[in-house]
Amino acid sequence: MQAQQTLKGAIHCTGVGLHSGAKVSMTLRPAAPDTGIVFLRADVPADRAEIRARWDMVVDTRLCTVIGNAHGITVGTIEHLMAALRGLGVDNCVVSLDGAEVPIMDGSAAPFVFLIECAGLIEQSATRKVVRVLKPVIVADGDKSAALRPAAQFSFGMEIDFASAAISHQRGQLRLAGGAFKAEVSRARTFGFLHEVEAMRKAGLARGGSLDNAVVVSGDRVLNEGGLRYRDEFVRHKILDAVGDLYLAGGAILGHFHGVKTGHALNNRLLHALFADAEAWTWDHGASLTGGERVDDEQRRLAYA
Repeated sequence: MQAQQTLKGAIHCTGVGLHSGAKVSMTLRPAAPDTGIVFLRADVPADRAEIRARWDMVVDTRLCTVIGNAHGITVGTIEHLMAALRGLGVDNCVVSLDGAEVPIMDGSAAPFVFLIECAGLIEQSATRKVVRVLKPVIVADGDKSAALRPAAQFSFGMEIDFASAAISHQRGQLRLAGGAFKAEVSRARTFGFLHEVEAMRKAGLARGGSLDNAVVVSGDRVLNEGGLRYRDEFVRHKILDAVGDLYLAGGAILGHFHGVKTGHALNNRLLHALFADAEAWTWDHGASLTGGERVDDEQRRLAYA
């Protein structure tokens, strides 16, 4: 039986919100067994501050995942942090912020992986719970789809297709074992298109976006001076997003996820569909989130061929 894990101690960072452009300070703190992931807004009254990181608390999915509580208090752009917590096997954590958005840092999950590793992890007295998929669940919107199927592993597949030759058609697979999250997708950055920036900013989005925290594509070119971190960084980031979005299930999902041109909205619809069908899932106890099968370099190479 695998034990739940939390941080050994608190750790802090400061950055800007991708969409708000506002400076925000964030502290990750240890939490008691069975707490799950909880966000606390330090800038609002304590009786209104708590927001649980759960699929049914999602209130907006425009270019990021936003959760909110009954008091109208929200926290946005949580997906990269959620992915890092899931990827490193953190079951319980309190995330305290003095603003309405998780700092974007460099646009990937790598800074959060670094913070979690610096804080360290400790096993707890409670047994880990995961959500085991019992039958296929699929949601679709035109040519976009997201699906969960029964599997003995925690695994993710993704296909994307963009008109820009800088991206084009990409596909990838991630099996969450043996440190694969950190090695294979954690450094993949969020991305956007230069021609969409003005419209996004008019909508109150991407005000903190820059070449320092996003891959920017103009036509068929990547504008970032250093280029890409991975040849297929775009699909890897989409997998990263899905890892974070699906961790809103209230536990890791034991099954195979496959997305085709999916995003935050469809990922959340998939969780709604899963939990609406009592025959599609069950709680399973004791599964390892980060250990298990070894994933070697050859398997990683083939996954992104």
